[in-house]
Amino acid sequence: MNSQSLETQAKIVIIGGGFGGLYAAKDLNHTPVEVTLIDKRNFHLFQPLLYQVATGILSPADISSPLRLVLRQHKNTKVLLDHAVDLDPQNKQVILADHEPIPYDILVLATGVSHHYFGNDQWSTLAPGLKTIEDAIEIRRRIFMAFEAAEKETDPVKRQAWLTFVIVGGGPTGVELAGAIAEIAHSAMSGDFRSIDSKEAKILLIEGLDRVLPPYPPELSAKAAEDLRNLGVTVQTQSMVTDINDHIVTVRQGEQIKQIASRTILWAAGVKASKMGKVLAERTGAELDRAGRVIVEPDLSVPGYSDIFVLGDLANFPHQGERPLPGVAPVAMQQGAYIAKLIKKRLQGESLPPFHYDDYGNMAVIGMNKAVVNLGFTKFSGFLAWFIWVWAHIYYLIEFDNKLVVMVQWGWNYFTRGRGARLITGEGEGKLKVKPQEMPSEPIETVTPVIR
Repeated sequence: MNSQSLETQAKIVIIGGGFGGLYAAKDLNHTPVEVTLIDKRNFHLFQPLLYQVATGILSPADISSPLRLVLRQHKNTKVLLDHAVDLDPQNKQVILADHEPIPYDILVLATGVSHHYFGNDQWSTLAPGLKTIEDAIEIRRRIFMAFEAAEKETDPVKRQAWLTFVIVGGGPTGVELAGAIAEIAHSAMSGDFRSIDSKEAKILLIEGLDRVLPPYPPELSAKAAEDLRNLGVTVQTQSMVTDINDHIVTVRQGEQIKQIASRTILWAAGVKASKMGKVLAERTGAELDRAGRVIVEPDLSVPGYSDIFVLGDLANFPHQGERPLPGVAPVAMQQGAYIAKLIKKRLQGESLPPFHYDDYGNMAVIGMNKAVVNLGFTKFSGFLAWFIWVWAHIYYLIEFDNKLVVMVQWGWNYFTRGRGARLITGEGEGKLKVKPQEMPSEPIETVTPVIR
């Protein structure tokens, strides 16, 4: 098979049921090919709303859609619940953990990214990131358990450590988490406790660069920082986390070193490609960038392999603009649709021009009625930006019932200022305790929020 032709009933194997993989599979419906979608989870996760699960606004099922349900009308598509562990490009096979090798004519890799601790993987248990449902449930447990532990703590220093929340990374995820936690502490949970005032919680957002939301225009970054401060978040830029140990965060800002005692530390500072990127590089000689992403050709194929394509966060696409395309959902969606169209063209013996991303803008939410939107030709913030953010996220949810549930839940929360899923669940349920040696007897660092 060459890059310009493809036999009917060709075997199309897609690894990963995220935005890129799922959109490719959906757009291949009614195409005379055999599609096999492989994922280690049986559901598609709408990651842009994952932070709302982590902060008790939504439940996991609200932002998840079973892959078999989404694709049940696609008679040419088979879904396999399994984990790809290796590739055999010479024999055109995918090696799975619990299945015989799967042959392919076209292979699409869309396995995404995971957390990146920049060589400090030991921090992962103390500062979890947010990429999966399990991550969100664990973060939700830690956030709400912190208030419960503070309610029982009599030592004021230890109590303040429970009420101090540190978010590392000022990108969209960090900004969204910080704003949501501030609203939990200063609004949603106000008056729920008897021994503590949840409004005394301190939320610190740490960013290494000179402003939050670095990819956004400076004026929107400034507006986001102002909105965060108005919510009670302390924004600390040009600061690097140098150590996380025994629930103490060490931060360097210029020549100054500070230590902050916190029982809830969340990581939103970086990502690295899934292990499949390294496997592909070893099997094909593909070049990887510093984050382990595969540097692809203009048509998203792997150099020298016109039958292997890489989509979404796993791909480094350097052919449009000065920087590679960002790892956001719209990029993966358009790439998935492009690959489906390319496959259809090959069936007809035709070719397709290189992939081009149509950037319709980006947006980030800070809190209720607070968001920033950059549409390229215009930039704005406030309620209108928040409303557009809400509309866009509901529009892109996969299933109709998810959209309806989310609309109702958001509407209820908007008028009640409550949290519909403030449940403490997970492996550590009821086991979060303070050991005397874990917390200092004197405060290490005081971070005072600004509330206006």
